[in-house]
Amino acid sequence: MLLSGIILAATLGKYPVSPLESLQIIGEFILGRASSASTMTQNVVLGLRVPRIFASVLVGAVLSISGAAYQGIFKNPLVSPDFLGVSSGASIGAAIAILLSLSSFYISIFAFGFGLLAVLITVTIPAIMGNRSNIMLVLSGIIVGTAMSSVLGFIKFIADPYTQLASITYWTMGSFAYITLADLAVILPILLIPTIILILIAWWIDVLSMGEDEAKTLGVRVGLIRGIAIVCSTLLTAGSVALAGTISWVGLIIPHFGRMLVGPSHRKLLPLCGLLGGVFMLLVDTLTRTLGTVEMPVSIITGLLGAPVFVWLLFRQRRNI
Repeated sequence: MLLSGIILAATLGKYPVSPLESLQIIGEFILGRASSASTMTQNVVLGLRVPRIFASVLVGAVLSISGAAYQGIFKNPLVSPDFLGVSSGASIGAAIAILLSLSSFYISIFAFGFGLLAVLITVTIPAIMGNRSNIMLVLSGIIVGTAMSSVLGFIKFIADPYTQLASITYWTMGSFAYITLADLAVILPILLIPTIILILIAWWIDVLSMGEDEAKTLGVRVGLIRGIAIVCSTLLTAGSVALAGTISWVGLIIPHFGRMLVGPSHRKLLPLCGLLGGVFMLLVDTLTRTLGTVEMPVSIITGLLGAPVFVWLLFRQRRNI
């Protein structure tokens, strides 16, 4: 499905390119050979479609893996990757960079940094309260997320309505339109290393999903494993938001599909969620640039697809909730 989606995405668009020609251009680029295709076709395939194909697959994969890890750690199927406030913090960082008229590179840097800051505030509140339970952490995430949303609303209020406000709104709805291979090269290590770590500690996440008391009786250092998983999932979410903006629903619904296919074992669930999330986001991005005359933000399509799918999932599992 993923390979078929990549070929389909490379051919569809306002500038039609045949599947064979797309594969030929990509193959010649990899082998370092001169292409016989026109310059326009090469720019469309290599300069526009290939970067956003890789970006959409990467973002969909890491958000799904992050969501599955969070749901396992907190034993809550309604938890999404941004519940600790990382997306709200990243949106504030990007909005501040837009207000300062900074380049897209610094917008990503600000978004990544403020996303991490928001999660740091979230995990600090339970430490100050002297209660590090999962419930307290979830409540802290709700508090920080709400506060960050209010700050973002204030930034939108003071932004220039003709230039800055539109840019802030568009960024917070997610898009792969302006991503380049250079952007991917910078963000790839930040996303690849936490993904590998989460897959390596998948067995420990299985134990944590049984409950803290059961995990402690098995000799698990609950605080350490949970902290590693939270840090890795936060880096994945912050990195994806810094790359493509805020994208909702993916990390919430894809893990449910994964559990329907392979069960709750995270050793199987995390890699499968990466594949399913990549396919889903690739499909969504292809729809955003082919459905209408103007490209739509990604979160519009993910919301339209995600909400009814989640209702269907709740209906299927209504006896277990």
